[in-house]
Amino acid sequence: MVLKCCIIDDEPLAIELLESYVKRTPFLQLEASFNSAVQAIEPISKGDIDLLFLDIQMPELNGMEFSRIINGKSRIIFTTAFEQYAVDSYKVDAIDYLLKPFSYGDFLKAAQKALQWFELSATPQVAGNTDNQQYIFVKSDYKLKQIPLDKILYIEGLKDYVKIYLEGEPHPILSLLSLKSLEEMLPNEQFIRVHRSFIVQGRKIKLIDRNRIVFGKEYIPISDSYKDAFAEFIARHSPLTGKQ
Repeated sequence: MVLKCCIIDDEPLAIELLESYVKRTPFLQLEASFNSAVQAIEPISKGDIDLLFLDIQMPELNGMEFSRIINGKSRIIFTTAFEQYAVDSYKVDAIDYLLKPFSYGDFLKAAQKALQWFELSATPQVAGNTDNQQYIFVKSDYKLKQIPLDKILYIEGLKDYVKIYLEGEPHPILSLLSLKSLEEMLPNEQFIRVHRSFIVQGRKIKLIDRNRIVFGKEYIPISDSYKDAFAEFIARHSPLTGKQ
């Protein structure tokens, strides 16, 4: 995969350095450089650029303001000499943040993070046998991993990512996938959404305590908007109703 990128910085020396770094990186293709965010609005808004190396401190329109007005698929790596902007950069969902002066190694690490994001986005997640589904495939750490459904405890949604918690595994599997799209892959007789950020496997529920599902030391909240559907799900699987 090759990422089309642009540089936006009001300092000519900074542009020159970034251009040299981009040319050294095989998976990056430089489309244009701009010394003003205002000049870049129209070209970037066309949606052809994958990655922006964007300075924050610029006259007329700063990088943070620019990031909030552009649309399309472009992702951002901020470049700035001011460390206090680090927190703000993550509020606008930037890929990474480079503090000037930075080395080629720092640049390459941030660029590789962007490449991983786009590779995960471009790889479809594949469900297992739809007639008797026993597993799903998800992309994680550059690999396509098979996950048996009967090992899933619960799934947590975090913006563009999900964390899949498995029985007997100390760490969750992280995948670039929305919770909604994953929910559509899972059999609804086995899995139930209980919160805008959580899906649980009904077969693994051992204890419900005051509108919270308990998995060991973790408590999964049951929100009001999903409470009725969850109650119906429990009723369908309760011997008290005469159903199994």
